[in-house]
Amino acid sequence: MIYRIITVLLLSFLFSANALAKEYTFSIVPQQSSKKLAKLWGPVLEKISADTGLTIKFATAKDIPTFEARLAEGQYDFAYMNPYHFTVFNQKPGYVAIAHQSNKRITGIMVVKKNSGIKNLDQLNGETLAFPSPAAFAATILPTAELNSEGIKYRTKYVSSHDSVYLAVARGLFPAGGGIVRTFNNTDPAIRSQLEIMWKSNGYTPHAFTAHPSVESSDRSKVARALANFQDSEEGRALLKSLNFNGIQLAADIDWNDVRNLEITALDDEQ
Repeated sequence: MIYRIITVLLLSFLFSANALAKEYTFSIVPQQSSKKLAKLWGPVLEKISADTGLTIKFATAKDIPTFEARLAEGQYDFAYMNPYHFTVFNQKPGYVAIAHQSNKRITGIMVVKKNSGIKNLDQLNGETLAFPSPAAFAATILPTAELNSEGIKYRTKYVSSHDSVYLAVARGLFPAGGGIVRTFNNTDPAIRSQLEIMWKSNGYTPHAFTAHPSVESSDRSKVARALANFQDSEEGRALLKSLNFNGIQLAADIDWNDVRNLEITALDDEQ
């Protein structure tokens, strides 16, 4: 009888603990389709949940402007955002950096169709070019800054995601488009095989893993440590490889001062 009572109490305790487990949203910048992001990041967030005892739920948005609007409203508890986004949303609503990809500098690229004959930016003068969104740091801001500095005239077409850029260029809808090396390597091989990288930017501190200021500091630390510990297990290393990450390291807000020094104003009118 006593054994049964103890068993019931233990089961009740475990049920209550699970019911009271903290639940957080973790949003990923929609550089690729929601389906692809869920496939890539879902297992990552499941491991973070298992390692921290927190319930971490995947979230994203239909496009980058919607993602930006939700960040501005502080809708996400945790978020993986581009370097420029972090410099903006670190100020308001105050997202805090917890980690970033290790041994990595983010590099903007311009891709063209193979055998197009386009070898340099000058050849894009007067053309309409594809980009993900106005505030996509490496995929839009860096290449357009280079085009502007060289006095190249062009028109822009925003197509919502990096994958959409690559697909549009592969189909011949645009002569060139902006992206980043990681998403280019992650895109559909059938699309990637039709393209080549024509230009690369200088490197900058990569995307930021962040936490909303309302998230308890202890939970921020749990998630940050879980991310940084991925390379310590076979499962974690396999997940990093699926993201084309070498590793993840702890980070501080000042790590993005190189981006702040660029004094980008793409989102100023929206803040």
